[in-house]
Amino acid sequence: MRELLGKKLKYDVTTSYGLVLLPSKSVLNQEHLDLFQQHRIDLMDIMTTEDEQESESGSSLDSTELLVQRASQYAKDLFERIQSQKKIPLLEIKNELIPIVQQAAENPDLFQLFQAVKAKDEYTHQHNIGVGILSTLIGKWLNLEDNEVALLSLAATMHDVGKIKISEEILMKPGKLTSDEYDEMKQHTIRGYNMLRETVGINYRVALVALQHHERADGTGYPLGLRDTQIDRMSRIVAVADVFHAMSSKRPYHEMMPFYEVVSRMREGFFGELDPHIVSVFLTNMIQNLIGRKVMLTDGRWGEVVYINPTDDTNPLVKIDDIFVDLSRERHIHIKEVVV
Repeated sequence: MRELLGKKLKYDVTTSYGLVLLPSKSVLNQEHLDLFQQHRIDLMDIMTTEDEQESESGSSLDSTELLVQRASQYAKDLFERIQSQKKIPLLEIKNELIPIVQQAAENPDLFQLFQAVKAKDEYTHQHNIGVGILSTLIGKWLNLEDNEVALLSLAATMHDVGKIKISEEILMKPGKLTSDEYDEMKQHTIRGYNMLRETVGINYRVALVALQHHERADGTGYPLGLRDTQIDRMSRIVAVADVFHAMSSKRPYHEMMPFYEVVSRMREGFFGELDPHIVSVFLTNMIQNLIGRKVMLTDGRWGEVVYINPTDDTNPLVKIDDIFVDLSRERHIHIKEVVV
């Protein structure tokens, strides 16, 4: 019953005698629900609509967040089962989990999707799903074939499966890892690769993503120090999604970074660490979606992005009340947060 609170009636609610108890468009409160009970109104018959002040995109955000929560809980249960049973249920993952990941990636509102996939607690499992969804999105932007996107969704969602063999103390440590702990953490790539390679029916590239998602184009990554095209393309896509999601989320050892810093670091990765084409496609799609968005600036003011400067696209023109602020000139002010 309580789920009806705050909802708006789509139609009049009437008694069995035709008396209107509450007209359409009324916003339901507890007194209304008590009234319905007194008149023995079947709550299953009550049709509601979203509040007129709430946009259609608001309900899309709710549904996407529900999908992400559902997938994250599924991933948590799944990884616990893999840990105890020492077996990856590939068919179940393909049939049950991956369709949820792909459905969530269909949300046309990019920043709503970013908001929905941000890890706020239970980082490990939310990260698996967030990277799965973001990689699926990037795969579509890169015009991969449907079968390639499906394979990418699976590989990205399972990229960190090797972490089930890393101790909770290391995974959840709030401070910086010691060199020994970091060496142990890096083993999750090899352990995940071995687990997936031993799974009957798995595509070899899914195992490669688990092994290579921390490799970097300039050779500074691990575990093998591969470079450029030595790294499978799917691994390069997952690396971009992995880095973006990690910086955008709350983690045991740091808070989520402000928008401008995430973009700045992605741009830095463009020059050496990450695949420049994939980063370019990702940032171009993200920045173009800023137009018309409400943003909070680092000086505390709120405004709306009205123009993207093609020569300085991360510092757009922002309208604040009746004035325009050109962030490409006001170099000390940045976008801290994009509001959904």
